[in-house]
Amino acid sequence: MTAADQPASVPAAGVTSTADVAATFCATLLDEWRHLGLSDAVVAPGSRSTPLALATAEAPAVRVHVVHDERSAAFTALGLGIATGRPALVVCTSGTAAANLHPAVVEAHQAAVPMLVATADRPPELHGVGAPQTIDQRHLYGTAVRWYCEPGVAAAAGAGTWRELARDAWSRTLGVTPGPVHLDLAFREPLIGTSGELPRREPTSSATSAPGAAWGLVDEELGRLAAALSGRRGIIVAGARTAVCDDDAQAVVSLAERLRWPVLADGPSGCRLEHTNVVSTADQVLRHEGLAGALRPEVVLRIGGLHASRTLSEWLAGADALQLGVDRFGVVPDPDRVLGRSLPADPATLCRQLAQAVAEPAPDGWIDRWRAAEVAATTALAVAMGPGGAVTEPVAALEALAAVPDGGVLVASSSMPVRDLEWFAPPRAGIRTVVNRGANGIDGVTSTAVGVALTWTPTILLTGDVAFLHDSSALIGLTRRGVSLVVVVIDNDGGGIFSFLPQAERLDAERFELLFGTPHGVDVVALSESHGVPAERVGSRAGLRAALNGAVARGGVRVIAVRSDRRENVEVHRRLGDAVANAIDAAGIVEP
Repeated sequence: MTAADQPASVPAAGVTSTADVAATFCATLLDEWRHLGLSDAVVAPGSRSTPLALATAEAPAVRVHVVHDERSAAFTALGLGIATGRPALVVCTSGTAAANLHPAVVEAHQAAVPMLVATADRPPELHGVGAPQTIDQRHLYGTAVRWYCEPGVAAAAGAGTWRELARDAWSRTLGVTPGPVHLDLAFREPLIGTSGELPRREPTSSATSAPGAAWGLVDEELGRLAAALSGRRGIIVAGARTAVCDDDAQAVVSLAERLRWPVLADGPSGCRLEHTNVVSTADQVLRHEGLAGALRPEVVLRIGGLHASRTLSEWLAGADALQLGVDRFGVVPDPDRVLGRSLPADPATLCRQLAQAVAEPAPDGWIDRWRAAEVAATTALAVAMGPGGAVTEPVAALEALAAVPDGGVLVASSSMPVRDLEWFAPPRAGIRTVVNRGANGIDGVTSTAVGVALTWTPTILLTGDVAFLHDSSALIGLTRRGVSLVVVVIDNDGGGIFSFLPQAERLDAERFELLFGTPHGVDVVALSESHGVPAERVGSRAGLRAALNGAVARGGVRVIAVRSDRRENVEVHRRLGDAVANAIDAAGIVEP
C-alpha cells in the first residue's frame, strides 16, 4: 500500500524519527501550497527553521529567495504578494527574528495583501526556562493576522491533518479580505531529517487565487444607488484597489462619462488615464479657495484607498455631500467619518451596473468647470517646471514616472515621493504604480520594490534618503537576484516632509533639525557601492533623464541619487502652487 492509497488519518509510511516526521510535515505543507498556487518563498536564514527551509528549497516550481534580514524578507514577501495577487511564504527562525516580521505583517493586514508567515519556534518544554532564542510567539501579531495557528510539534499520528492545515492557511490568507496568516511551528532537535511518503492529497485540493469574482449590487440596491447619483453634481475619487486591469479602469471612466462627473485619480488607483474626465491635479486645484468652493459636490463616490493629499481629504470632509465608499475587499477607510455607506463590491462591476442604471447625468457645466481647471493647472505646472535646468524633487518624480517603460512598474515610498507624484505627475497609462499605503510607513520600501521586481519588470523605485537608509539591508545580495530595478533616491539629508509641517515654523532651527530634520550625513552612493550596487549622483534634469534611460536599457540594479535642499524644496512647492492659482484666476474658472 502506498501513501496515496492510505486513508488520510494514517501516518505517512516510513516515518519514524522526530526529525523525519518534521521533514515530512514540512514537505506536506509545501506540496499542498504548491498545488494551491504558491510560487515564491522568502527565507531568512536561521537554525530552528531548518525543516521548513529545507522543504521550501526542495519544493518543485517554487522560487526561493534568501534574504538575510527578517524585516527585509517580510517586505520582499509583501511585494511578491502585491505583484502576484497570491501569498508568498516567508520563513524565519525563532526568537526576535519573528518580531522583525511585524511591520510587514501590519502593512499586509491594512493593505489587504495575502501573506503566509511561518515562524519557527522552540518546543513547549523550552518555553519559560530561559532557553536562548525563545520568545512567546502566541498571537505575536495580534489582530493584524487573519488567522493564527499553533499546531504544536508535528506527530506522525496527525499526518492526516497536515494538508488540511495548509489548505486552511491558504484559504484564510485569500479570504474575503486578503491578509497575513501566521503559523507558529515548533520543531524539536535534531532538525535535519528525511521526508517519507506524503499523506495523499484530497481530490478537492485545487489551485485557488485571490478573490476577484464580479460581484455588484442586487437590483433593489442598485436602483436606490442609481437614483441617488442621477442628475447630481458628483465626483468619483479613485484610490488604490480601484482597478486591477485596464478593463476595470475603463469601467470607472465609462461611468464618469455617463454621469458627466470627474474622476479624481491617483497613480495606485490604475485610473489615472489620459481622458477628459480624469483629473490629475486635484490637490493643486483645490488649494484655490474660491474654486474649491465652486466645485463642492453633492455626491461623492469614493473607490478604494485614500489619496495622500491632505487638501483633498479636508475638502471632502467639509463637503456636506452624500458620500459612498466602495472597495473590492470591504476595506473602506473613513478617518473623517463622512461615509454614509460602505459597499463591499467589485468596483468595475458596480460601475458597469451604474452606467446602465443612472437616469440622467450631472447638470450642464459641471464637468466643464473641472476640465477647465485641469487644463489650467497642467499647463501652468508644465511651464513652471520647464523642460530642463535643475532637478527639483517634483521634477525627479516626473522623470521617474516618464522613464517607466510600458508594462513596467513605479514603486513610490510614502512621505514626499508619493505626494509629488499625486500632486504634479500627469496621467500615464500602461504602467502600474505601487505604494505601501496600508499603514503609510517608510520602512521596507526598497524590499517591497525588490519583491515587486521579482515578478514585474522593469521596476523603478522613487524613494527618500531616510526611507532608503531605513531599509538598506535590502541591498544585501541585491545584484544577484536577477531583477531589473532602478532606485531613485531623493537625497535631502534628512526628513524632508517635516519641513512642510507646523513644527518647521514653530520650533527654533536647532530643535527642529535635532528632532525632525534629522540630518544623517550618509553618502547614499558610497553605501550602495559598498554592497556592490552601481550608483551615481546627478545634478540636472537632463542628467537624471539620461541616467534613468540608461539604467532601464541596461537592466539589472542601479541607484541614482538626486541631491535636494529641504528648505528650497518647500519654496519650490510654494512656487508651483502659486503658478496654478494664478492660472486659475487668469482663466476665470471660479465665476460661473
